[in-house]
Amino acid sequence: HVLITQTYSSILCCVFALVIAMSHSLVPLFFFMMLLVQAMSGGIDPTWYDARATFYGDASGGETMNGACGYGDLFKQGYGLATTALSTALFNNGLTCGACFQIICVNDPQWCIKGATPIRVTTTNFCPPNYTKPTDIWCNPPQKHFDLSYKMFTSIADYKAGVIPVKYRRVLCGKSGGVRFELKGNPYFLMVLVYNVANAGDVTNVSIQGSNTRWITMSHNWGQNWDAKVNFVGQSLSFLVTTSDGKSLNFPLVAPSNWQFGQTYEGKQNF
Repeated sequence: HVLITQTYSSILCCVFALVIAMSHSLVPLFFFMMLLVQAMSGGIDPTWYDARATFYGDASGGETMNGACGYGDLFKQGYGLATTALSTALFNNGLTCGACFQIICVNDPQWCIKGATPIRVTTTNFCPPNYTKPTDIWCNPPQKHFDLSYKMFTSIADYKAGVIPVKYRRVLCGKSGGVRFELKGNPYFLMVLVYNVANAGDVTNVSIQGSNTRWITMSHNWGQNWDAKVNFVGQSLSFLVTTSDGKSLNFPLVAPSNWQFGQTYEGKQNF
């Protein structure tokens, strides 16, 4: 959340300066106020879209761990219970993993909690389609659907509802610390889970460089796991990560030459 707060502060300063500079011009003041409202919303896309939502698991959230994004223990990795699984129409074959959404229950006074604050969730799982059922096919294409953790669903609606109409929009992700890289595989196949990514949250491209190699573009394996069929054992590792908003960050020498499979290494910066 520190990153988002800093972003807001920067935008506030810029908008205030513009208001002062243009106060005697013909440009309406409300134009700048609209910019300010949009900046404070923290949204990547300020437009609200229609969808539906259900929930899976219980209050402990155990069933939400180890989902289709590859994040594993969501408590240890910082995601907790503020998570959702996405239908095929939103999941994008795992490339939306890590993206954050703001969601509110709408148009259902019987089940929506009156005055509930919109929830913010991170994508950590996939809600698979079911082509054998004639009804309740919420996650089947082309429907946009969120299968929320129990905690998140019951923050905006009564659990007895089962399924609710919602509005959603993409928002910035606030993370603490740097981007993290979990290394898995074997000497001839390295798979890297990239997580704890701020702002856009979802990674669209990863490149890796060993201390004895050139930059190599990694292949998208599944969720937010990326792989390279190269022996990097004994080499220090650097990464170049690109998120869905087109921003790229270089993480030099994240893993030392004595890195180990199964270990996680944290970069010194975030988006």
